[in-house]
Amino acid sequence: MQALLGLSRVIDAVNTAIGRWLSWLIVAAVLISTANAIIRKVFDVSSNSFLELQWVLFSIVFLLCSPWTLIDNEHIRIDIINHSLPLKVRGWIDMIGHVFFLLPFMAILLYTSIPFFLTSYHQNEQSFSAGGLPQWPAKSLIMIACVAMIAQGISEIIKRAAMMQGLIPDPNAKVVNLAELEAERLLNIVGETPTSGQH
Repeated sequence: MQALLGLSRVIDAVNTAIGRWLSWLIVAAVLISTANAIIRKVFDVSSNSFLELQWVLFSIVFLLCSPWTLIDNEHIRIDIINHSLPLKVRGWIDMIGHVFFLLPFMAILLYTSIPFFLTSYHQNEQSFSAGGLPQWPAKSLIMIACVAMIAQGISEIIKRAAMMQGLIPDPNAKVVNLAELEAERLLNIVGETPTSGQH
């Protein structure tokens, strides 16, 4: 199990580094969008390649930062139900979800995305819009993201198995209901606010 935990740490480190670096592409997408809007308004000139580049950059962030989201337990879940359950039950729910849903779905998506990408690549598929970008690089993102998510899913399964054996702390223990924290913070602010009669 220690060897598997070492593998898990490597996968986590790689996906975290990729996520942190690629998240900066959101800034690039915003700058490109801003520049494109200014040029269109001022010079009445527009570029389909710049428009499509924004979509590709967002796709890169959305797809390739997903494993990082999973590492930090920031993916969408039904928090109202999840946080009312004991930590051990949450661990089993995560294990079942990763083994029977995440990994099979990612495997099927990977299997279907490979010919999807290869067909586009061999045809050198281009944009339907004049002056647009080639399509095959964007289509490769699905395949790459699936590989990264499968690796992260394996890492999460290893961590849940180790947690159940008492080898590592429960990853769910650090997951806090942010809505409850925000509500508590707002109540504290309201409680500290002086009334209109006070000076």
